[in-house]
Amino acid sequence: MIREAQRSELPAILELWLESTTWGHPFIKANYWRECIPLVRNAYLANAQNWVWEEDSKLLGFVSIMEGRFLAAMFVAPKAVRRGIGKALMQYVQQRHPHLMLEVYQKNQPAIDFYQAQGFHIVDCAWQDETQLPTWIMSWPVVQTL
Repeated sequence: MIREAQRSELPAILELWLESTTWGHPFIKANYWRECIPLVRNAYLANAQNWVWEEDSKLLGFVSIMEGRFLAAMFVAPKAVRRGIGKALMQYVQQRHPHLMLEVYQKNQPAIDFYQAQGFHIVDCAWQDETQLPTWIMSWPVVQTL
């Protein structure tokens, strides 16, 4: 079931984020993600609209939207991947937001494939100084950057 996250759930969401992002980004050292915990907690999750997928009182996924259009996070617990949770969360936010943008590592082909299957298209590229890795900027619906 998808529902709006409660502030009291932010620690559990952060724990799910750390597990999922470490699993989903094997090309980045796990220590980098642990160092990002304060930033994710205080700058992203605390300032985003967050929705969770809950099943049997367990959080199995979440999505975070910032500034009404930036998909800041979309994660599903590794044990729950490929069960339709990510697709359901994406459709939920797409129904509520007419335009979404996101940034994804170019090495994260499974995520790129997922986003493209949800109608996102690559519109630009960027560089992450912290990880020294290139990213794609993706948009739904397609909006070309100048």
